[in-house]
Amino acid sequence: MKKFLQEFKSFAMKGNVLDLAVGVIIGAAFQAVVASLTKNILAPIIGLFAKQNFDALHWEVLGTTIGYGAFITSLINFTIMAFVVFLLVKAMNRLASIGKKKEEKEPETKKCPYCLNEINIKATRCPACTSHLQE
Repeated sequence: MKKFLQEFKSFAMKGNVLDLAVGVIIGAAFQAVVASLTKNILAPIIGLFAKQNFDALHWEVLGTTIGYGAFITSLINFTIMAFVVFLLVKAMNRLASIGKKKEEKEPETKKCPYCLNEINIKATRCPACTSHLQE
């Protein structure tokens, strides 16, 4: 049991797991802010067009209430969250690429030393002047 607890401690203290835990906690807090924004600001503004609270929009079908306003509010929440996550990932990728050096591709062509035409790097004879090329 002691070895199991040590393995778990080792796993839980890895950087990625702690980063994930912090991300989940911050994400949950941010989700509450977005839900409040949608419910308390955006939904009432949209509700102005419907002449009632947007969350309260519903249909009565055979004695069952279908709350499409709450569903649309959830879609707005999702869209805002997805957009913010997209922006965060894009920013993180940009930050990660700042320190990286761009890899230079090996040249695919070379110049013939005799006629100066561009030829394939693997060519042993120039197709233009038919000279033998040194490797």
